[in-house]
Amino acid sequence: MKLRTLVISLLALLVGTGVQAQSLADAEASMEYYLPQDVEYDESIPTPQEVLGMVPGEWHVRHDQLVQYMHAVAEASKRVTIHKFGETYEDRDLVYLTVTAPSNHQNIDQIREEHVALTDPAKSGELNTADMPIVLYMGYSIHGDEPSGSNASMLVAYYMAAAQGQEIEEKLQNSVILLDPSLNPDGLNRFASWANTHKSKNTVADPNSMELNQRWPSGRTNHYWFDLNRDWMLVQHPTSQGRIDNFHKWKPNILTDHHEMGTNSTFFFQPGIQSRTHPITPEKNQNLTKAIADYHAEIFDENQRLYYSQESFDDFYYGKGSTYPDVNGSIGILFEQASSRGHAQESEHGVLKFPFTIKNQFLTSLSTWEASQNLRQEILNYQRNFYKQAKEAGEDADIEGYVFGTDDDQARTYHLAELLRRHKVDLYDLNQDITVDGKNFKSGSSYMIPSDQKQYRFVKALFERRTTFTDSLFYDVSTWTMPYAFNLPFAELQGRDYSDDLLGNKVDGLPEFPNGEVLGGKSDYAYVFEWDEYYSPRAVNRLLEAGVRVKVASKPFTGVTADGTHEFDYGTILVPLGPQSVDQEKIYKLVQKAAGEDGLTVYSVGTGLTPNGIDLGSGSFETLEQPSVALLSGDGASPYEAGEVWHLLDQRFEMPPTLFPMDRVERADLDRYNVMVMVSGSYDNLSDRATKKIKRWTQNGGTLITTKYANNWAERNGLANIEYLNGDEESEEEQEVTPKPYADMSQARGAQYIGGTIFDTKLDLTHPLGYGYNDEDLTVFRNSTLFIKKAENPYATPLYYTEDPLASGYVSDENLEKLSGTAAVVVSDVGSGRVISMTDNPNFRAFWFGTNKLFMNAIFFGQTIDGGSGN
Repeated sequence: MKLRTLVISLLALLVGTGVQAQSLADAEASMEYYLPQDVEYDESIPTPQEVLGMVPGEWHVRHDQLVQYMHAVAEASKRVTIHKFGETYEDRDLVYLTVTAPSNHQNIDQIREEHVALTDPAKSGELNTADMPIVLYMGYSIHGDEPSGSNASMLVAYYMAAAQGQEIEEKLQNSVILLDPSLNPDGLNRFASWANTHKSKNTVADPNSMELNQRWPSGRTNHYWFDLNRDWMLVQHPTSQGRIDNFHKWKPNILTDHHEMGTNSTFFFQPGIQSRTHPITPEKNQNLTKAIADYHAEIFDENQRLYYSQESFDDFYYGKGSTYPDVNGSIGILFEQASSRGHAQESEHGVLKFPFTIKNQFLTSLSTWEASQNLRQEILNYQRNFYKQAKEAGEDADIEGYVFGTDDDQARTYHLAELLRRHKVDLYDLNQDITVDGKNFKSGSSYMIPSDQKQYRFVKALFERRTTFTDSLFYDVSTWTMPYAFNLPFAELQGRDYSDDLLGNKVDGLPEFPNGEVLGGKSDYAYVFEWDEYYSPRAVNRLLEAGVRVKVASKPFTGVTADGTHEFDYGTILVPLGPQSVDQEKIYKLVQKAAGEDGLTVYSVGTGLTPNGIDLGSGSFETLEQPSVALLSGDGASPYEAGEVWHLLDQRFEMPPTLFPMDRVERADLDRYNVMVMVSGSYDNLSDRATKKIKRWTQNGGTLITTKYANNWAERNGLANIEYLNGDEESEEEQEVTPKPYADMSQARGAQYIGGTIFDTKLDLTHPLGYGYNDEDLTVFRNSTLFIKKAENPYATPLYYTEDPLASGYVSDENLEKLSGTAAVVVSDVGSGRVISMTDNPNFRAFWFGTNKLFMNAIFFGQTIDGGSGN
């Protein structure tokens, strides 16, 4: 008998019946503790200890160690291959293992092609699922500070590569496992460094220990502090984009998503709260999830684990790892393990040790694999029927297709098209100009999506406007209507509006980024371009950084261009060639770059005289300063929202902000910045001296941008002249309290929370914050109950909610009434400076392209807002 098997067998004898002691206190970092005792293991497959010098749970694994171990297993085992599919922002490798029987590896491409064909209604009827392998995607620790999953992935990889026996061989023959050991390498590494750095020789379980209390922004998020478990549908980050490519390359039947939750919890597995399941998800999906849950319950009962299901979590938002599969013919399963957060922590169930949490993730990986074998053909048939029924529903749908796009901003149109194609949505160029519901869509700048396609359910989920719900509580947002997020005109096509003749060329792969041009070639007088395009800020910043003088028009005009005349709107950018210290040839190359890389149409202008409106030498053209942005960061500020600003400026506009620690404000030179951003937060950590310094800086001409609850700080400290809406005072009779059942309290309170809803607003297109917009109707995203009254100065509220503002999502009647007609943005005068108070987050999760412009206008044009217009 092999030595490794002998050790495990001896341990089994020591514990009597072979059932290991399962209390939290008995957990230990040893392979004997983790592994099943009735299996022999191939000694040619290295253990984590043999490769890394440690057993999982002894230390927190770093990402480089995790990848090192996965390479070692793949090299040693004929059951395993390893694939690199990308890199993170911090240049860490994204990898996954393919685990299956060696004979399957020999024709793995054919297996994959046949499996994917199961999702094609035109081919799937010919396939026999009786002998078809089931495909599992096992993903671990998308939140970096929930590390038990990634640490367990080493055990899963070892077990699948090394375990011997006929049962194991049959499972491998009947399945293909895609094992993704770290869904968030940057966050995992950040947290491992923290936990290992603060680990004592003798384990400390005191919840007050520094090891168990991370510093801001924590290891939960990626490099830019985004929650990647909200990005599966949004695909704004390279980790998500690569992962979604893998998903659609294989179309897995089951996807496991391993997480952690509060230390005093136990273990959760799906299905979650049934009343909150998205109505587009088939009932069969939830029934199969329940059937799989029986296997988790069985293995946890055997191991004396506490657990629960159908509580706390839901399957509504399709942007999470456990729900994205549900709208793509798969079954997503969320696992939540109580977190030790470090190596051990006191809990109400005793001292919770890291190895105990790791083993639970390992056990549910095995129970999922077991369930997939026993339910294999039923799940494969479900996948086939899902796509067959989706296409049939699309064929019969009242809405026969969707059209979207604008020629005012082709970059936003491109990015929505890009998102759709990443999810394999059938997309076509619009073949001819059409007008629907008073909206004009032009061939060459618009796209068509027919409902008659296998991704119909996904398309419907992205385009629907839903305002009625069976439940008033949501674990995440209640809506995500994509055209609203991108501020793009769109229309639902029904009856006579739709025709197959509208379908132009089908978009294969990803669409091409729109090319701009310099109309008229090199100029001897000036270049002019409009602010409409999404990447206009990047072009202007590039010019300013090169020392080029740039102006913005505060009034419209008619310009004389090389091909005649053109109507230019508020916010048009002027690059005059006369008063410049930069060589004209360099300026021309910069505007060529703006046309090519930023998608701008730049006009060469040969004269300063205009037929209508202001001339190019008018004082209504205001000189711009290059923004120098300080983003206040640290405890008190939302790391998510700070990260969204950082990502927006750094990744999209190539103008990185200074991540400014709050404790440096009182001793730093603020004069090197002209814009300061305070995202939602409390900011109680700012000292009186720091607060006075920010106020002085603003009075001297700075632009302070505050979002959501940062407005409270600004108002308290005399920087924002805003007034909150608290509701009308009730009469004594109306204040009488009616007793209610205690059991209803959580539901009633939760119903008053706005977790993520889309609303209609009106925008002043003549205001600097409205530059580049062409429609006063703007949809915004809101996830707070912060209500601000319109300013007393009639010019100080450039954006406000309509009287009937609900566009999509859930809001209580009480909150809808409060919100109606209130301010979305208020501008305050503070000396020579401006404070721009935004009630909402215009950069939510990096996919609200439509309101990004509002934020960028505050950065670039806040300095130009007339002092008399502030509150």
